[in-house]
Amino acid sequence: MPLVIVALGIIVLLILIMKFNINTFISLVVVSFLIALALGMPINEIVKSIETGMGGTLGSIALVFGLGAILGKLIADSGGAQRIAMTLIEKFGLKYIQWAVVVASFILGIALFFEVGLVLLIPIVYQISKQIKVPFLYLGLPMSAALSATHAFLPPHPGPTVIANEFGANVGLVLLYGFLIAIPIVIIAGPIFTKFAKKFVPKAFDKDSTSGSIASIGETKQFKLEDTPGFGISAFTALFPVILMAFSTIVKLSRDANDTENVFFDLVTMIGSPTTVMLLSVLLAIYTMGIARKIPMKQLMESAENAVRAIGMMLLILGAGGALKQVLINGGVGDYVAVLFEGSAISPLILAWLIAAVIRVAQGSATVAALTTAGLVIPMMAGTDVNLELMVLATGAGSIIASHVNDTGFWIVKESFGLTMKETFATWTVLETVISVSGLGFVLLLSLFV
Repeated sequence: MPLVIVALGIIVLLILIMKFNINTFISLVVVSFLIALALGMPINEIVKSIETGMGGTLGSIALVFGLGAILGKLIADSGGAQRIAMTLIEKFGLKYIQWAVVVASFILGIALFFEVGLVLLIPIVYQISKQIKVPFLYLGLPMSAALSATHAFLPPHPGPTVIANEFGANVGLVLLYGFLIAIPIVIIAGPIFTKFAKKFVPKAFDKDSTSGSIASIGETKQFKLEDTPGFGISAFTALFPVILMAFSTIVKLSRDANDTENVFFDLVTMIGSPTTVMLLSVLLAIYTMGIARKIPMKQLMESAENAVRAIGMMLLILGAGGALKQVLINGGVGDYVAVLFEGSAISPLILAWLIAAVIRVAQGSATVAALTTAGLVIPMMAGTDVNLELMVLATGAGSIIASHVNDTGFWIVKESFGLTMKETFATWTVLETVISVSGLGFVLLLSLFV
């Protein structure tokens, strides 16, 4: 019965969002109340459970996301992102233009949220495709694959960061393992999948770059290349969070191996936490993308304010997703799932992927799907020796499967590339599914060694 209640709750969530066009944040809060009541939770505990879930989620991620949005905006508004993309394209040459787009998108995808990356890179890819006379989608699909893979598997993106926090996983190891699986996934879902897509949906590739509505995804600044910061400093600034997290993880592994404790290790642990990493990265970006280029501080802070303003609703949605997760835990749904699969031969990794996939298809948001899955599988993980970092990645893989009409990314891709509904399903929806399924495959493969 608890699973039936959850299923009905997700259906209600879908109806509220899709049929009645009610904001996702409001819909999540309403459904959290309805599920709590249906599960028979004591009435005097429902509000407390929802507030605890929302506060607990936002308490651990609001700083990371706010600082992450500011970092991405500073890199974009300074022209650093454009410099990275154009330099790689120049170095790779026209013959390997797809790979240039993939590498540029992967680097920028680490620092930028998925939607921000699309908004930033689509106009650049648009100009490239126009100049070298190749189909817009030929470059657009590999770009989208790289952005989607970083979004699903690499901290400090919402999904992996939030799930790592909920599972108590090491964020640095999630980043390390995420890199190991994201690189082959991007190759498979990017250039390789594009070849097959071109055969099966040729009409989508016949469209020129003017078919898409670039204006539909917001304003993007274009710069003369000589007015942008250098490639080295731009790439270093974008990759600085990864460098800090990687350094912290290596030091932590060394400490664990030697079983030692001192002030140095404590300091490195603090520096390697996502909040400190993003704060230091933003301070670096303020200097490299702003002060060093004589950009007034007032202008830099305007970019910062605009970045935070843009993610306000996303933070509320994430918080509401955490509230729903807490209701599922406090309402006993997670314990029910644990009992249901007690003694089951199904790997917790596969189960986490499966649950996240079902919820993703039902309600659209990858991050909400990941959070809801956490509430269901945390009790089930008790007493098992499953690798927590791989659980994060398996959940992340499941949470991006089969993007369709209830996902914002679906509509951004459709409108940007000028695709029909059928073409969007045959390209973008299949691409997301390829990333999801291959992600699970590589997680299972990695589980044999870690």
